[in-house]
Amino acid sequence: MAAESRFAIWVSATRPRTLPAAIAPVIVGTAFALRHDSVVWYAAGACLAFALLVQVGTNFANDYGDCVKGADNAGRVGPRRAVAAGLIPAAAMKRAAWLVFAAAFLVGLTLLPYGGWPLLVIGATSILCGYAYTGGPWPIAYIGLGDVFVFVFFGLVAVGATYFLQAGWPGMDVWLAAAAIGLLAANILVVNNYRDAETDARAGKRTSVVRFGRKFARWQFALGHAVALLVPAMIAVRWDAFDWILLPLVLTPEAMRQVFRLKELDSPMGLITLLGDVGRYLAAYALLLSAGIVCS
Repeated sequence: MAAESRFAIWVSATRPRTLPAAIAPVIVGTAFALRHDSVVWYAAGACLAFALLVQVGTNFANDYGDCVKGADNAGRVGPRRAVAAGLIPAAAMKRAAWLVFAAAFLVGLTLLPYGGWPLLVIGATSILCGYAYTGGPWPIAYIGLGDVFVFVFFGLVAVGATYFLQAGWPGMDVWLAAAAIGLLAANILVVNNYRDAETDARAGKRTSVVRFGRKFARWQFALGHAVALLVPAMIAVRWDAFDWILLPLVLTPEAMRQVFRLKELDSPMGLITLLGDVGRYLAAYALLLSAGIVCS
């Protein structure tokens, strides 16, 4: 078998299954701006680039941080991690994380004419929290706040800021959609932490699954799906438009299947497959919700 290329190793380290969490909120925020005839395509594109760079930078920092802290070790059952597997030196991964974060900051600077100084605060905080997810003296993921981080930054902040840069301060409908996206993004983390609960516990990584158990994680996962599917109905009531905005409800059977699969699965490979399915579900939900927002 041919040796894996360095490029392929780095692409794998970006964790492609997690990238829908960066793309989805920008699509939804832009859909609301388009509905209000306020879309600014450069701002939307720059938001997408910023979100993807922060996500990749966070993943690189996580690859480095979890290896250094012992969460990624020989006993881990999840997808391969580049530093722990000896494919990329720890120092190189750390440098790469900061380079990607620096690129995100530079992209964010180009958005200042659209959002002013509040955007600088939001962007800098997003980057610092991305690093602090597994880095620094109080890593967010290690004290059980990873789910909150994902909900806030990949839901409320990402959707809200994308809309704000194009159309002004978000209304209630934008915040409802942002909450739905944040919950589904957090579901990706739930599945990931569900799989790694034992090794995380031994490494002192006190995720919500480690703190409260797998039963709690299953309820959190189910609630995330349920609320996300309730949001289009709530928006439909607010708009008095029971039409295209209800498009995401076609995903209800898949949401139910994923909830039951999480309860039944006990193999690492099964959970890895589910992780990819949850990411694709988030992408499909964002596309259907965005179509409903524009067409309703």
